Amino acid sequence: MSSVFGKNLKISIFGQSHSAAIGVTIDGLPVGFKIDMDELSGFLARRAPGNSKYATPRKEADLPEFLSGIVNGHTCGAPLTAIIRNTNTRPGDYSNLADVPRPGHADFTANVKYKGFQDPTGGGHFSGRLTAPLCVAGGIILQLLKERGIYVGAHISKIGTVCDRLYDPCNVSLQDFEEVREKELPVMDYDAECAMSELILAQKAVGNSIGGVIECAIIGMPSGIGAPIFDGIENKISQCVFGIPAIKGIEFGAGFNVAEMTGAENNDDFYFDTDGSIKTATNNHGGILGGISSGMPLIFRVAVKPTPSIGLEQSSVCIPSKENTKLTVKGRHDPCILPRAVPCVEAAAAIAIYDMICDNI
Repeated sequence: MSSVFGKNLKISIFGQSHSAAIGVTIDGLPVGFKIDMDELSGFLARRAPGNSKYATPRKEADLPEFLSGIVNGHTCGAPLTAIIRNTNTRPGDYSNLADVPRPGHADFTANVKYKGFQDPTGGGHFSGRLTAPLCVAGGIILQLLKERGIYVGAHISKIGTVCDRLYDPCNVSLQDFEEVREKELPVMDYDAECAMSELILAQKAVGNSIGGVIECAIIGMPSGIGAPIFDGIENKISQCVFGIPAIKGIEFGAGFNVAEMTGAENNDDFYFDTDGSIKTATNNHGGILGGISSGMPLIFRVAVKPTPSIGLEQSSVCIPSKENTKLTVKGRHDPCILPRAVPCVEAAAAIAIYDMICDNI
């Protein structure tokens, strides 16, 4: 199944963008854990639509209803299932998409795979709407990680050609995460924030969209988590992060810049810290060596594509008539996905890390 992730923690996401509800089932949560519902609601609000001038005007409360797995506020050992009801749907905006696929979307490939029976409204189960239940799971697991002193945070590092400053790869702090958490644009540098805002709104004004890069860090990770070859940290994080529909690339540590380095430049020298722990003077390896955590901050970046649903006329095809045609996409869409994708990346990273940590519990 394409909707299940995890080895120790099994997570299944279900529903469609305009179905009655979307949801998630999580199997393998520790028994007796009390979920902080206020904290979870605050996390989900960062992803929810309709709360910003940079987001789609589609307004959804995104409040989860727990159907199973919780008794008296605590996890009870049964699989936890939560749904989020879709209350603000406009399926008429997508009435022509069963026959005319949108460029940049999964409409065409879904039509081929599902033989024309796919749900075209809002992208069906290919929609970014499915990141809401992903964030329900991730929001709970972030609380489990916090109990272990592990924290996950992300920010927008680039929109178009405008860049925020990057995390200090050796000294990422909880304050770095908190500094951007409540911002409409989760960016550290004020000048970059202003320039990004202008760029997004300029694209929105002409019916276009813009992409960018999100940087994510995990701090408090003990060394020795992960495995070599197919079960490494990079593998697991990548698998879960690519469950976010807009992600098109990922790099860890120095990433693709290592292609321009010599071995002496790329290697991170080891030293004993004052507390006796082993650290590295630099962190080009991004906290991962051989698929296993080194104890340094774990850092990765993801490339996020521009929203494919744009207001400009595009070329497409009419599948039944086998004719070339023009298409103008209707509906309500984000001019830039990145502000709402930041908590999604945090959620995916948390899920992957916790699943691997369970190997050592």
